[in-house]
Amino acid sequence: MQLLKALWALAGAALCCFLVLVIHAQFLKEGQLAAGTCEIVTLDRDSSQPRRTIARQTARCACRKGQIAGTTRARPACVDARIIKTKQWCDMLPCLEGEGCDLLINRSGWTCTQPGGRIKTTTRGDAAAEGWTEAQAPEELQGTE
Repeated sequence: MQLLKALWALAGAALCCFLVLVIHAQFLKEGQLAAGTCEIVTLDRDSSQPRRTIARQTARCACRKGQIAGTTRARPACVDARIIKTKQWCDMLPCLEGEGCDLLINRSGWTCTQPGGRIKTTTRGDAAAEGWTEAQAPEELQGTE
């Protein structure tokens, strides 16, 4: 009888430990992004100057090996790290479909030209201009319209 009680107590303790591990794993999983995806963490806009809007956004990305946070179709995305290192910004397709992409002369960013002639200029933050390592994912963009 004592052995049966001990076995039931042991089984109950094992079940409790298993449930605690499952719940803990679920909490860890909820804060993680799927590999190769990004989410916008902050987005600030400043329209205090006439005919000009300055926008800053910070994204959190979980990029695969060989990738780094960048911009594709005007959204945060994981892109080939070579694009960032060589500052060939238009290779990551940062503009919306139908817009033309041109590098700024000093390669600090790019412009997206809409069919109507409106131009959106995006410059990269200082950390990106100096070249990030692949492990650094947050992206800060400064765009002007």
